[in-house]
Amino acid sequence: MRRFLALRGALCAAITLVASCAWSGGGETGRTPGAPVGVTAAAGSATSVHVMWTAADRSVEVYEVYRGTTKVREVPGSEHMVDVTRLRPSTMYVFTVRARDGDGRLGPPSAEVRATTPAAATADGSAPTTPRKPTGKVIGSRAVQLSWGASSDDRGVMSYDVLQGGTKIHSVGGNQTATVVTGLRPGTGYAFTVRARDAADNVSPASGAVRLTTAPGTDDGRGTAPTGFRAATRQGGDGAYYLDLAWVPPRADGVVTEYQVHLDGRAATSLVFGGDAPRDRATYSFFVGREAGVGLRVRIRAKLPDGTWGGFSPERTVTTGGATP
Repeated sequence: MRRFLALRGALCAAITLVASCAWSGGGETGRTPGAPVGVTAAAGSATSVHVMWTAADRSVEVYEVYRGTTKVREVPGSEHMVDVTRLRPSTMYVFTVRARDGDGRLGPPSAEVRATTPAAATADGSAPTTPRKPTGKVIGSRAVQLSWGASSDDRGVMSYDVLQGGTKIHSVGGNQTATVVTGLRPGTGYAFTVRARDAADNVSPASGAVRLTTAPGTDDGRGTAPTGFRAATRQGGDGAYYLDLAWVPPRADGVVTEYQVHLDGRAATSLVFGGDAPRDRATYSFFVGREAGVGLRVRIRAKLPDGTWGGFSPERTVTTGGATP
């Protein structure tokens, strides 16, 4: 077993760009996941529907989203929303969600929800007006309630996106101007904005921001900083020096897709994972110059699914051309 783990670690370390080596853990022995509850579906445009649900249980590895009997999307168990795209205008769709655990056991389907896409908008180049700045109040340590003034549009507002830190974290129908955002962190400051979307997918500018701080509370032992952070320099075949990083993504209520690397106390580069973001181990490599003997202090942090930046990893010190730590 020890030899297997060492080989697996070597394979992960060999990947020099953005990569991951996924490792699936099983759910509770002999028990299939429960059916997701609180499933909702609302048209986001003439060709898309936004589906949301409440987590089934902690054993869930993947959620499967179905349109009728056809599986159209899979999302990691830490995500509870998805935009189903490439739909037909003026069409009613039926959606269900199923949970699957790490051992491949598939739970029962959720209750069916229905959404009808609007007619396609022809030659609509006008975006909705900007929603009025939202107001809000804190609901305990993990949720806030928001409300905002409606936007107007020559064809009608189809949906509203709720953003935190530039990241879309929630969506509601165009006839709704209030919502509750859950899955937040205790004792954390947030700045929420809202933007409107019409049937042609024209999007308004974001509203002004409302700033709220959730109440103190426990964080279920989840850290927000990447762990197991390692840094080393190497010289490439072109004679230049590269910085190789490796880390374990933080556990959060959603998948972490964006990171920021700091060198000597300043932001040096950002990376965004496309496709399947790493959940077990991540690596990244980038150019740092051609001069040997240069000392670098490096650390990394993650942009969490709630739109905030998590804590920094421990800082590592490396030297170009120096010994690997």
